Amino acid sequence: MSILHLSWKNILNKPLNLVLNLVLFALGVGLISLLLLVNVQLEDKFEKNFAGIDLVIGAKGSPLQLILSSLYHLDAPTGNMPVSEAKAFLNPKHPIFKSAIPLSLGDSHRGYRIVGTNTGFIDLYTAKFADGKLFEENMEVVVGATVAKNLNIKLADEFKSSHGLIEDENLVHEDAAPFKVVGILEKTGSVIDQLIVTKTQSIWAVHDEHSHEAEESADHKHNEAEHNLEHDEAEHSEDLPLSSYEDKSITSLLVKFKGRNIQALNMARNINENTNFQAATPAIEINRLYTLLGVGEEALKAMALLIIFVSGLSIFISLFSSLRERKYELAVMRTLGARPGFLFQLIIFEGIIIAVLGYFCGIALSHGSMVLLADFLEKSYRYDFSAAIFLKEEIYIFGGSLVIGIIAAIIPAFQASKTDIHATLADNKG
Repeated sequence: MSILHLSWKNILNKPLNLVLNLVLFALGVGLISLLLLVNVQLEDKFEKNFAGIDLVIGAKGSPLQLILSSLYHLDAPTGNMPVSEAKAFLNPKHPIFKSAIPLSLGDSHRGYRIVGTNTGFIDLYTAKFADGKLFEENMEVVVGATVAKNLNIKLADEFKSSHGLIEDENLVHEDAAPFKVVGILEKTGSVIDQLIVTKTQSIWAVHDEHSHEAEESADHKHNEAEHNLEHDEAEHSEDLPLSSYEDKSITSLLVKFKGRNIQALNMARNINENTNFQAATPAIEINRLYTLLGVGEEALKAMALLIIFVSGLSIFISLFSSLRERKYELAVMRTLGARPGFLFQLIIFEGIIIAVLGYFCGIALSHGSMVLLADFLEKSYRYDFSAAIFLKEEIYIFGGSLVIGIIAAIIPAFQASKTDIHATLADNKG
């Protein structure tokens, strides 16, 4: 019989101790692994959705809310910006802004957000088309891969939007023209997978009291000849610049700078101090969010480490206490030729086996929990999280588990190797 097999048999002799040790060890390992899974994927989402944006401009309110609503689409917008007051930021010849992509938020379809913007928004995420094309006319939409999959949307499908960001039949814009799907994007792993994208003018049309009539009358207020010329020449048949629609509003602007000069660095402060808007820097706000989340994360990590420590202590107590009952057995093994080193290894292997089993139970627990958590996150925030991701850090956890198992077994193993054959047999005989 091999030493490994013998160690396993010894462990099975005390099933309740084995279960207790495995539960404690699995809880500690599972909690650390789950934290890593969530943290790594969350950071990946934030990084992908950062999209190189230097500044977000919107209505005054919480700067973190502005970032979460405009970049990550995890919160409600802070308000609207009148185009008449935001004209300077929309100037394509702005001395500091390389680009300023407008967003109009507030509507949704079956829980998925509709974003009124321009074609530059799709370019931010380097999204490619799985089918169809870019929107060109009002009421045409492009849908993200997750939206298309979950709602079973196909090209030429039509639907009506709902007011707000929740799924409610009572909030559907029944009097507005329907949106028509003209494009479906490939999966990118970024927030655009969860969005329905259309022209800003489409959002305005939906919210006009008489959408078709209001849209047509608004077009006639502009120079028709200039509009036709731009319509023919523009690559994606864009309408007049948004700055021409001074009676309208947008939600926010996603800004990229031309360079990192002193004016660009001071732009946020200048906007906050001298305009009715607020400007938030994504990097700063996300770091603040990480700081807030980090407190809870560190507390959970400390709890997990404490559980693992208690688990190691439990393994030690279990092995040490079992030596009293196994003294005669160990002494007999010595008389049959087993060397002290063999007994030492026997107990060490018992500690290792418990640690390894506890590790795999913990990994199974963490990834199983991630399945449930991913489903909850997708339903709540429309973000994709996966349980089928295995991190290199989990290999380090395995190494740490082995070390804990060995450390917990060293003292009992040393005691076993020092078994006094004559005294033990004599005591048992007496």
